Amino acid sequence: MAKSTKRLVICVDNAGYEVSLERRKIYVSIPDARADRLGQVRVIDESGSDYLYPKSAFVDAALPQSIRRAVLHAA
Repeated sequence: MAKSTKRLVICVDNAGYEVSLERRKIYVSIPDARADRLGQVRVIDESGSDYLYPKSAFVDAALPQSIRRAVLHAA
C-alpha cells in the first residue's frame, strides 16, 4: 500500500477503548470504503493492528508535509 493513501488522525475520544486508544495521540488511518459508509474509520491502534473505530472519535491531523512524512516514517 502506498504511503500517500494513509491518513493521520488524532484521537479525541477514547471512551470504551481506553486500552486501545490514547486521547490526543496521532494514529495512522487506513482507507476502508465499507467502514466509511458505516461511520467508522480503520486505525492502527496501540496493539499495532488495524481495527474499526467510530469516526467521531477522531479528527484529521492537518500537518505540514515534512512532518506528515516523518510521522508516517516513524509509524
